[in-house]
Amino acid sequence: MNAIITLFRKELLDAARDRRSVMAGLYYAIGTPLIMCGLFLVLINKLSSPDDLFIHIDNANGARDLVHYLENQGISHSDEDKAKPIRLIIGDEYAAQMAKGMPAEIIIEADNSDEKLQKSIRRLQTQLQNYSSEMGSLRLIARGIDPRVVMPLKVELHDEATADSKAGMILGLALFTMIYSVFISGMNLAIDTSAGERERNSLALLLSHPLSTRQLVLAKAMAVTCFAMLGLALILLVSKFAYSLVPWHKLGFSITLDPTFIALILLVGLPIALLASTLQLAVSFLAKTFKEAQSYLTMVLIVPLALSMTAAYDIAPDVLYWLPISGQQQALMAFVKGKDLPLLQLLVTSGGTLLLSLLLLLFMERSLKSEKVVFGL
Repeated sequence: MNAIITLFRKELLDAARDRRSVMAGLYYAIGTPLIMCGLFLVLINKLSSPDDLFIHIDNANGARDLVHYLENQGISHSDEDKAKPIRLIIGDEYAAQMAKGMPAEIIIEADNSDEKLQKSIRRLQTQLQNYSSEMGSLRLIARGIDPRVVMPLKVELHDEATADSKAGMILGLALFTMIYSVFISGMNLAIDTSAGERERNSLALLLSHPLSTRQLVLAKAMAVTCFAMLGLALILLVSKFAYSLVPWHKLGFSITLDPTFIALILLVGLPIALLASTLQLAVSFLAKTFKEAQSYLTMVLIVPLALSMTAAYDIAPDVLYWLPISGQQQALMAFVKGKDLPLLQLLVTSGGTLLLSLLLLLFMERSLKSEKVVFGL
């Protein structure tokens, strides 16, 4: 045990000397919450106060009531450059057709293949449909017919979502970045302490000491896990302060990272961090050079990324609820939405994560007994 602790301290000391490489992995934990909060600020401002939509309206004098209705909904006519390339053409017979109770002709000219215009086109179509419904109801009333006659169904949605469950939807997306931070934060150290040491010929020197390969891989895994957990703690700390600056009250809820949530994330994140460290070390030891290890890890990390994304967007089949990463994230999402914590699912997935980490440790222990791996032959 003393040898493992000594090696562990040595790995931490080496990492502290290469601060730029270590900080490159921690920048993800610092920057991601800030970027997400910026995106949430823009989204909330768009939802709470949509921008005015300026379009071209032909023959606006022929349908003053319609134009006035659209202006009240933030859609106005403009001939200036700020107007979007959307043209609303009102037919010359519009007034006569409306007076006779006939369908009035209106044409929307726009490029629906332009992604920048699709939202504006849908907004204009929605308001025109609302105006059409109002005019239809008035025509029925003028003829002595109750408009409710043509509405055989009255559908009401009683939203039972609580403020906690609504906040949990946002935190569910944030959980994806938090879980993935353990894979990013320790990656540079994992490559440097494996493929990097082999390139510097220090790996063979370490093994020449009276140390077992098991002691060596345990010490390296512990060091990388520490930095992975440091990244997780850092992203939680930055998120706690950054999310408090977002005006969540405009959406009808609030988000606070309380100590219980932070403690649970750290507890669940520990086996995931161990899996991340052993996976990255195992792949890096198989690579012959530092750059080759970086290329391999870029491809390998797609797997935990895919598992985390399927859990974050709730598109995972039932079998993924019991797999590492995706199952743990689903359990955490249930907790943040105010539901009971699925302890069985959490225990099974965490146990599977630890078992997979142990297998990777045994694989590394066996690999380092080969000269091809030690010397990169």
